[in-house]
Amino acid sequence: MPNHETLAGLESRIAFQEDAIDKLSDMVARQEMDIERLTRMVKILNAQLRELGPQGDAPAADVAPPHY
Repeated sequence: MPNHETLAGLESRIAFQEDAIDKLSDMVARQEMDIERLTRMVKILNAQLRELGPQGDAPAADVAPPHY
C-alpha cells in the first residue's frame, strides 16, 4: 500500500499534467483558427492575383522575346 507522500506526489503530478494538457489543447485550438484564417486569406489573394492577370515588367511565358 503506497504511503501518503507517494500518493500526494502522484496527485500533484496528475494535476500538473492535466493543466499542461488543457493549455496545449487551447494552443492547438488557437492555431487551428489561425490556420483557417490564413488559408482563407491565401485563397482571396490568389483570386485577386488571377483577376489582375499578367502585369508588370515580366514578359508573358508564351510570348517570344524580341530579336535584335
